[in-house]
Amino acid sequence: MSRTLPFLAGAVSAMALATAAHAADPQLTVFDWAGWEIDGALVPYVEKHGQKPTYTFYADDDEAFQKVSSGFKADVVHPCPGAVPRYREAGLIEPWDTSKIEAFAKIDPDLFASHHIKDDAGVWFIPFDFAYTAIAYNKDQVPETDVASLAVFKDPKYAGRISISDNSDDVWALAFLATGVTSWETVTDEQIAAAAAWLREVHPNVRTYWSDPSELAQAMASGEILVAWSWNDPVAILQSEGFPVGFNRAPAEGSTSFFCGFVNMKDGPGDEERIYDWVNSMFAPSSAAPIIEAIGYANVNPDAMATIPADQQAAAFVDKIDTTLFLQTPMEPELRDKLVNEFEAIKAGF
Repeated sequence: MSRTLPFLAGAVSAMALATAAHAADPQLTVFDWAGWEIDGALVPYVEKHGQKPTYTFYADDDEAFQKVSSGFKADVVHPCPGAVPRYREAGLIEPWDTSKIEAFAKIDPDLFASHHIKDDAGVWFIPFDFAYTAIAYNKDQVPETDVASLAVFKDPKYAGRISISDNSDDVWALAFLATGVTSWETVTDEQIAAAAAWLREVHPNVRTYWSDPSELAQAMASGEILVAWSWNDPVAILQSEGFPVGFNRAPAEGSTSFFCGFVNMKDGPGDEERIYDWVNSMFAPSSAAPIIEAIGYANVNPDAMATIPADQQAAAFVDKIDTTLFLQTPMEPELRDKLVNEFEAIKAGF
């Protein structure tokens, strides 16, 4: 996944940011998504150490993994859980000392259910931020009734005016929900085939598979795209520009939520204790509002989210919703490879 801050939209590309390094504290190197050097979330760290960590940025999980597996040294990385099996298989990460993470006991245990995240050897990934992939739409041109179902993506009325995330996890969550499957933990070959058939029906309607939130926001703002399978980020960008965007996270079939978090790199070049200082700074209640304002994502620490008034959570679309929810947990590597390959074939028209 790739994330771009609203105030960066149209100014610099995520790929340009991915190669930039912001030097500061030489004893902690954070390898993070473009745009996640958020001053308001670093206040506790800066108060303790006098300066921000050194940041290097990437545009998506594949780029980050390729860079660290090729020898780039960082102390901590911020992937989504689908990448964790690759980090573990490559021997790049080590378990966390959860006793040093102040918010650890507050995190929903369900987020640790995958054996890729937690096993007898320890906790390999700390969930941190979450948001939704749902139906974004132009409220001036698309009636709410049209986006009440995921069937809108097959509606000939919107042929050529639809965009879908160019992210395999998001796409398959959409297709599985549309075909009555709410988890890929025990998905069958028949269910995969049904979801793939649904995506092939949708494909002719798709104008573009978006990869950069700012690009999707621009396409919707121009009127090129009317309906999209979107993260919170493009919605936040459009809201900041006063665009009439809707975001239906509760269509009839359900919606999907993704989460990302932190991995502790083995043999990192910096100070191990500063990694925990940074993690605790990110989880701090004072960090919740700056992250929602900048990125549009929520914090899995309930104490942090309690600092955000309910109406502000709702306005940012990070309040809890009462619907069927497909949680994007780590897949087995064999299933991921199968779904990625199938999605590439669908996009190519096969």
